[in-house]
Amino acid sequence: MKKFCIITNPYKDPDFSLTNRMKARIEQKGGSCRRLKEGEELPPDTEGIFVLGGDGTLIRTAGIASERGIPLIGVNLGHLGYLCELEEKNVCGAIDEIMKGDFMIEERMMLSAVSRAKRSEVQLPKKSLNDIVILRKGALQLMELHVSVNGGYLHTFRADGIIVATPTGSTGYSLSAGGPIIDPKARMILITPINAHDLNSKSIVVDALDEVTIELRSRQPEKQERADVNLDGELALELAPGDSITIRAADQTAKIIKLSKISFLEILRKRMQMYS
Repeated sequence: MKKFCIITNPYKDPDFSLTNRMKARIEQKGGSCRRLKEGEELPPDTEGIFVLGGDGTLIRTAGIASERGIPLIGVNLGHLGYLCELEEKNVCGAIDEIMKGDFMIEERMMLSAVSRAKRSEVQLPKKSLNDIVILRKGALQLMELHVSVNGGYLHTFRADGIIVATPTGSTGYSLSAGGPIIDPKARMILITPINAHDLNSKSIVVDALDEVTIELRSRQPEKQERADVNLDGELALELAPGDSITIRAADQTAKIIKLSKISFLEILRKRMQMYS
């Protein structure tokens, strides 16, 4: 692997000092490197991507990289996260290892979605590495969300919303909503209600081959009930009563470059000790 791009969050490396040092190191070792802003098109010959920022920057980049099957690795310049393996202090050594081919690639499941409204069907173009979140909009009132799996009725949640997460996303918003932590290498879909008005409401885990359909039902027809659908934290569309969204595992996966042989359980244990 010799041809790289560096995608930098300018709020985390405002003067691009680390970005430029990394670029110089890659070129010093005989590679080539382009510096890009988030959202810019990747050069066709890109073999690997360094993402500077935090978990959020890496998640946003993963959707673009997955379309081309390009592996990426994160450099954490923000809060402690689960996705970015590198920090500023060890990034030069990591560049050397990657250019020598001394790394593994870990494939992470992603989600795709189709929305249906008034007999029309729209495939959402963006893939989600973390989660797809349906969240109430407007007045502070519960929504009625009718959930089915593979066409079979599962449950109707009366809640502020629902999180449909990948194993990678189990340590994100789903965790804050009381969901379980899942090894990110696993393949399954996690359904977690948000503030459900139900004493028995728990997260539900289904197979990665399943399709999860969520329909917004009307509780108060006299009001303009609406829900926002967010993919990895970005607003994708709005649902009205009668609209639905079907979520399934995407054909593409995010390819994460791994240098450390530390297991996810060891990382989890350290995070739990830090916040206990």
